[in-house]
Amino acid sequence: MRWTMECYAGRIARAPTPLFDRMSQKASFATRPDSTPPVGRPGLAALGLAALGIVFGDIGTSPLYTLKTVLSMSKGTPTPDAVLGVLSLIAWTLIIITSVKYVVVAMSIDNDGEGGILALMSLLCIKKHQQPIIVAIGLFGAALIYGDGAITPAISVLSAVEGLNMATPALAPYVLPAAVVILVALFAIQPLGTARIGKAFGPTMGLWFLAIAVLGILGIARHPAVLVALNPFYGLRYLFSNGYASFLILGGVFLCVTGAEALYADMGHFGSRPIRFAWSGIVLPSLLLNYAGQSGIVLDGTPITENIFYRLCPEPLLIPFVVLATIATIIASQSIITGAFSMTRQAIQLGWLPRLRIVQTSEEGYGQIYVGVVNWLLMIVTVGLTLGFGKSDNLAGAYGIAVSATMMLTSGLLFIAMREVWGWSLLASAAVAGVFLCIDACFFLANLVKVTQGGYVPLLLATLVYGIMLTWHRGSITVARRLSEEIVSVDEFMRRIKSQNIPRVPGTGVFLTRTANDVPPVMIWHVRHNQALQENLFVLNAVTESIPRIKDSERLLVTEAQPNYWRATARFGFMEKPDIPAVLQQACSQHHSLALGEVVYYVGHGTIVTRDDARGLARWQDDLYIAMERNSVHVSDFFRLPNNSVVLIGRQVAI
Repeated sequence: MRWTMECYAGRIARAPTPLFDRMSQKASFATRPDSTPPVGRPGLAALGLAALGIVFGDIGTSPLYTLKTVLSMSKGTPTPDAVLGVLSLIAWTLIIITSVKYVVVAMSIDNDGEGGILALMSLLCIKKHQQPIIVAIGLFGAALIYGDGAITPAISVLSAVEGLNMATPALAPYVLPAAVVILVALFAIQPLGTARIGKAFGPTMGLWFLAIAVLGILGIARHPAVLVALNPFYGLRYLFSNGYASFLILGGVFLCVTGAEALYADMGHFGSRPIRFAWSGIVLPSLLLNYAGQSGIVLDGTPITENIFYRLCPEPLLIPFVVLATIATIIASQSIITGAFSMTRQAIQLGWLPRLRIVQTSEEGYGQIYVGVVNWLLMIVTVGLTLGFGKSDNLAGAYGIAVSATMMLTSGLLFIAMREVWGWSLLASAAVAGVFLCIDACFFLANLVKVTQGGYVPLLLATLVYGIMLTWHRGSITVARRLSEEIVSVDEFMRRIKSQNIPRVPGTGVFLTRTANDVPPVMIWHVRHNQALQENLFVLNAVTESIPRIKDSERLLVTEAQPNYWRATARFGFMEKPDIPAVLQQACSQHHSLALGEVVYYVGHGTIVTRDDARGLARWQDDLYIAMERNSVHVSDFFRLPNNSVVLIGRQVAI
């Protein structure tokens, strides 16, 4: 499956394709497929420590609000059976969903080392030739993650800062303003990048997990009998003995695994082994101990009207612990924000979003990027949610529905992958994926009751993003079809050049095109307007593949179609940023007879207009596509073309 890029109208048209997954903050530890591991590359322990700060921030801060949210859903003071039942459900949800589904199964299915719902979708589109159902599942799952990305910083930071209420009640009026200030500051520093402070993320989160584990042990010591909840019987008994009320509580229980999708999505950043090592050796034990400790103090008589999590901490250490919790939630929020940047770049690469300005904030890591439009839109939504809901308890109603839907969609794709990638039988695939799908569906249905309590927010955001992606993609296809109406073969074009005595001037003209064999439309426009043509012609077809990265040895194919007329195909992975001047250098090094000399890049600059008849897109889609196209980054910036060597040739394209 290939996505070919056509230059025109200052934009790129691409053929239909998949995309996307929740990409957390990218680290620079993973090597390219064609590279040799660098000397002194961090070992398993070092990579596992780094993963703590990038992969596990979301799921690692969930104890701040999960248990108190679940217990608050019960009427009155929860009984010991209810507390043990809820703890058992949380523990086995962590084990089944995160450990088994994601760490064991999903992370064994990768797309050239990359994971996540979009990488999985791209892999399956190769196997199944991009069936619409696979594309729809992957795209909507990815769109849902944007909704989750807006809520996660709000609920995490609010939960942490609310600890000030318990330390000093007089500070209660300042909790909401403090949370807003922290969130605004977090988004405001994004243009500066996180290369320097990012190095401290891993050790800081390591301290966080150590702290919550120790506090959990202190809580267990107050009521050791709480450990019997590790027996799944307690969870099943509670679930089936309280009818509909117990089922609804699953919506709160699900909050404990809201960051599980990141384990799979961030696999390409560190590899599966460091993530599995960190999860099994540090994160899972710390979470289980802390949830057990919180349940222990509830059984010991601690009221659930206050934040149970902070009740674990000795009072003299409460303020320092609130500070640590706030830092941990900021790290978790940072990963969400950077993940949204990475998702956006991946969507652009595969042709599902318009080109946006992407700034590389550090040379140390490919994922250290900044996308201004995404950053400020996320800030507006996140701050709006914080002010609108006011408390983390209120936000819990809007949280979880997006992730549960994404996990359910991922289970559907895993079923297809078991059949197509692993070659499992229908029975075996249905048995394994069916268990995951049933559990995910239960969590999703339990979360559906939150729609009127704020759950509509992530669903609305996901629908908007999904609509934007489909509109851009349909518009791109329509424009590509209009441009293909002027196709001329190379032989016919060169005969016209000779018969019309078109002057051939010194130098090299580079034309970026979508056409596989014929003359690019921009070359035809160039001759029509300028009545001249360079002696050397280099036609480049830039292709985005459905794998993350391309080996340098497989990147470029150059053939000489006619004397001094070269046609090249440059392949890029969907995690790479195209660099056309670098491709030309590689072409010259591979083909010594190719003397490009002084290069001029020709780019079609079309003005997209609405068709007069009714055969194009719907009017609202026309307007939306035209607005996105006019505000997208210019193609010369996208391909890193030197500004002083680019010639724009304009025309109108009616869609």
